[in-house]
Amino acid sequence: MSQAWTDYLLLFGAGAIAGTLNVIAGGGSMLTLPLMIFLGLPATVANGTNRLAILVQNVGAVWSFHRHRVIDWTWLRIAALPGLAGAIFGTWAAVAIGDVAFQRILAAVMLAIAIWTILDPLRGRSVGETLRAPQSRVGQAVLALAFLLVGAYGGFMQAGIGFLILAVITLAGLDLVRGNALKVLFVLAYTPVVLLLFAINGKVDWPVGAALAVGNLVGGLVGVRLTVLKGHAWIKRVVTVTVLVFAIQLWLSA
Repeated sequence: MSQAWTDYLLLFGAGAIAGTLNVIAGGGSMLTLPLMIFLGLPATVANGTNRLAILVQNVGAVWSFHRHRVIDWTWLRIAALPGLAGAIFGTWAAVAIGDVAFQRILAAVMLAIAIWTILDPLRGRSVGETLRAPQSRVGQAVLALAFLLVGAYGGFMQAGIGFLILAVITLAGLDLVRGNALKVLFVLAYTPVVLLLFAINGKVDWPVGAALAVGNLVGGLVGVRLTVLKGHAWIKRVVTVTVLVFAIQLWLSA
């Protein structure tokens, strides 16, 4: 649909904030998805369009994390294939669902993520703390199943997936710095296929996605340069209030 130039500026700004949040911890899509819906995009189209921004953001973030030598590429073998399989299924479900139903689900998820953000169950993790990764086949199988489920969620809805990935990979054995690096690598592994599936089904608004993507790229690069979770407390409070407001508005307007 046609947008005013001020809408594109707004999308760029929101994308920059979202990209920074996504790389530091997560939750950026909880800002961009409602914004696109409020600008007139159907909920399922906003969901697909958001993937273009996520793709561009994570290409830049992975490159930057790699330059800082904090990506543990061996974890990709465990995470990528299960995550991709789950994401394909989740995308099929997202395309099949109606706009009103998706908007209601998004509102419920945003409320749940707001509660997660308030409780902050990862706050006890030290940035430099490194735990032992699972070495047994059983441990790796459990981890692969977790990535399958996370991938299914990511294919269905990008909003909030950063928190889920951080929960899995920090509990599995990575510190938060390497955990954030693997998080963006994991999302990058399935996003091109997810974007393609949404595009085939006509669920991508390319001009809106491009404006959002440029902002996400800038924000993602900024997020990599920030110390993980440093100064995150005030961002968390702002995001929590914003998410609650957006969630209520989404539920009432569905």
